Amino acid sequence: MNQKAQSSKTDRYSHHDYYVIDDLLKEDHLLAREAVREWVKSEVSPIIEDYAERAECPNHLFKGLAEIGAYGPSLPVEYGGGGMDEMAYGVIMQELERGDSGIRSMASVQGSLVMFPIYKFGSEEQKRKYLPKLGSGEMIGCFGLTEPDHGSNPGGMQTHFTDDGDHVILNGSKMWITNSPVADIAVVWAKNPEGKIQGLIVERGMEGFSAPEIHGKWSLRASITGELVFEDVRVPKSNIFPNVSGLKGPLSCLSKARYGIAWGAVGAALDCYDSALRYSLERKQFDKPIGQFQLTQKKLAEMITEITKAQLLVWRLGNLANEGKATPAQISMAKRNNVLMALECAREARQIHGGMGITNEYPCMRHMMNLETVLTYEGTHDIHLLITGMDVTGLNAFK
Repeated sequence: MNQKAQSSKTDRYSHHDYYVIDDLLKEDHLLAREAVREWVKSEVSPIIEDYAERAECPNHLFKGLAEIGAYGPSLPVEYGGGGMDEMAYGVIMQELERGDSGIRSMASVQGSLVMFPIYKFGSEEQKRKYLPKLGSGEMIGCFGLTEPDHGSNPGGMQTHFTDDGDHVILNGSKMWITNSPVADIAVVWAKNPEGKIQGLIVERGMEGFSAPEIHGKWSLRASITGELVFEDVRVPKSNIFPNVSGLKGPLSCLSKARYGIAWGAVGAALDCYDSALRYSLERKQFDKPIGQFQLTQKKLAEMITEITKAQLLVWRLGNLANEGKATPAQISMAKRNNVLMALECAREARQIHGGMGITNEYPCMRHMMNLETVLTYEGTHDIHLLITGMDVTGLNAFK
C-alpha cells in the first residue's frame, strides 16, 4: 500500500466521514473541531477511564474547556462567548462527547443552560456581571428546572418565591442538576406569587441555599451531579430575568442544549465505532481477523450507516439553526434519533470487543452507561417522540 493510500486509510479510521461531510463544513468549523479533538486526546482520553471508575469529576477540566472555547461558542465575544455559528457549536460538542458524555455535559450546561438564558433573557447588568466570568471558566454555573416530583412536566414545579421588598424569598428544590455541587451560580426556574414561571440567578453563599452531591450513579460517573435546595433564600429582585416569563424561557434553553446533544451523541458513536473497527482488524479467531466474519461486518456496516445518517441530520439542522429556522420539534427529532443511534452503536461495539468490551481498556461500556442517561435527560426518549407526534398531527398527547 502506498503512503497516500495508507494515509487515506488512517484518516478514514480517525474521522469516519463516509459521505465526505467535511466538504460541507467551513474552514473555521474544521479548525475548531481539530483544536477540540486534540485537546480531548491530550487532556481527557488519558484520564477519563480512571475518573469514571472512581466516580469523580475532573474539576480541573472546567478551566481547560474555557480555554478551548467550549463555553457558549455561538454567543457574542463581548459577552464571553466564541462569536462563532451554530455549526461550530455542534462540532465542538461532537468532539467533547467523543471523549465522554460527562465532559460534554459540563460544557453544555455552562454554555447552553446558563450563559444562553442570561444572554437571551437577562438584563444588561446581569450579562456584564456574569457572562465574561462564565465564558472564561472563572465562574461555574448550573441550571435548575427538574424537581424530585416534576421532570417531564416542568409546569407542575413547586419551587416558588414570594415578595420581600427589594428581594424575593425562594423555597423549593431541584434534582439531577449537573455541576450543582461546584457551581458558583444557579439559573433557577420558579413560580412567582402569581403562579407564573420566572428565571432568577441564585449565588453560592446565599443563606439557605445548598447543593448536595448525588452519589451512586452508574452513568455519567465523571460528571458531578447534585441537588439544589432553597430554604427561605433571599434573592435580590435584580437577579430575576426581566425579559421572559412562562415555560418559554426554560424550554428555549433546553432546545439549545438538545441541539448540542444531537451533535454530541454522534461523537460518542464515532468513538465506539472506531474502537470496534480497529479491534475487529486486530483480534483473530479461527486464524483470521474477526472483521472478516460476515456477522462482524454486518455490525460495522450498520453502525457506520446509522452514524452517517445522523451526521447528515445534524448538518442540516445546523444550517437551519444558523438561519434561525430550526424548530424545537426538529431539534427533538435529532436529539432522539442520534442518542438512540449512539446507544445502539455502543452496544454493538461492546459485542465486537467480546469480554474485553466490559473492561475500561476500551471505551464502549463507559459510553454505553453514559448514553443511558443522555437518552433520558433534556427530555426523555418518549417525550421527544410525542413532541414529533404532536408536530405532525397537531394533536397534543400531553393533555
